[in-house]
Amino acid sequence: MRLLSLFAISLFCSIAAFAQKTLLHCGQLIDVKSGKILSGMTVTIEKNKITDVRNGYLQPNKGDEVIDLKNKTVMPGLIDMHVHLESETRKGNVADRFILNPADIAFESLRYAKSTLQAGFTTVRDLGGSGVNVALRNAIAKGQVEGPRVYTAGKSIATTGGHADPTNGYRKELMGDPGPREGVINSPADAYQAVRQRYKDGSDVTKITATGGVLSQAKDGANAQFTIEEVKAIVAAAKDYGYKVAAHAHGAEGIKRAIIGGVNSIEHGTFMDDEAIQLMKQMGTWYVPTITAGKSVADSARIPGYYTDIVTPKALATGPQIQSTFAKAYKAGVKIAFGTDAGVFAHGKNWMEFVYMTEAGMPAIEAIQSATIKAAELLGASDQLGVIETGKLADIIAVDGDPTKDINAMGRVQFVMKDGKIFRRN
Repeated sequence: MRLLSLFAISLFCSIAAFAQKTLLHCGQLIDVKSGKILSGMTVTIEKNKITDVRNGYLQPNKGDEVIDLKNKTVMPGLIDMHVHLESETRKGNVADRFILNPADIAFESLRYAKSTLQAGFTTVRDLGGSGVNVALRNAIAKGQVEGPRVYTAGKSIATTGGHADPTNGYRKELMGDPGPREGVINSPADAYQAVRQRYKDGSDVTKITATGGVLSQAKDGANAQFTIEEVKAIVAAAKDYGYKVAAHAHGAEGIKRAIIGGVNSIEHGTFMDDEAIQLMKQMGTWYVPTITAGKSVADSARIPGYYTDIVTPKALATGPQIQSTFAKAYKAGVKIAFGTDAGVFAHGKNWMEFVYMTEAGMPAIEAIQSATIKAAELLGASDQLGVIETGKLADIIAVDGDPTKDINAMGRVQFVMKDGKIFRRN
């Protein structure tokens, strides 16, 4: 009996080792480069790479695995360019800064990362946390936990009292005077030190809070909070380390300073004016709108006690504006990459951004392109991500239905492959 078991195990291992390829038989395949939907396609994967894409349903060789997606719409793994994997909104969570240890944050982040991947987002850009996001990125990359591929900013960079000053809302004796090490700057020299500290901490990208924000415990949600010289210093330092710079910005003045300073993307952009839009087109600056976050904070602010008294009026004033700003920027021809600010709302609901983008006038195929080929371009990863073609990483998802006809299909993810490994297969 023991010999028979050993033989069975040996045979199983031999068969597994012989399986060289995975063939995806795709009923519909979205070609994000052309914007067309191709019918009856086969995608071949070896290890973690796409090795062939062709018409028809190829017959497997002995040992190959075939995955039947003939009644699904297949597309590249989605990319969300603005998430916060360390946290998730809930009533009264302002106290978390005082009661949660890094280990608590880390354990919660595992759930958020898994929800994100299961929703079809195989890559994300985490734009600010306590630093746990760096460790989370590493654990996912090692295969220790399940989640999307993460590019992280680590701790965001702010000015004293700015949106990402970690001591906003503290009692005076607890505030202290955080500096570049903690991500707080007040001069170009500080800016260099803060970026270099983020490099030391292991970040992949730099994030600044160019204006006030909605959920910070500070009065103004839109005022400019960096000088142009400070932004230029951050951008210059970031270039030294191969970083791109993302700028959280709501108010028009702060948006324009960030663009002139050379940032790569404006996040939210709520109150951008015509001058800011023209500057973005002139400088080639990307826009990451986060409409879902705007709608979510406005809805939550109507629930008594959900936010503090200082946050509630900002949420009510800022949240509802983002969708119309997006419509204006899109119509003007600003470059747009997909981003949601997940964490401000529940992780895994990132797909709702597609609904809001199409409501505002962007065709469904362009919304999907913003979360694939366009996002990969902003990320600086076009050589690996964003397209289903030979040589790219095997990040592939499938949904029920045709999202170009019913955008809600983006919320019906049935299959998720990241880096050649299957994480969801309904």
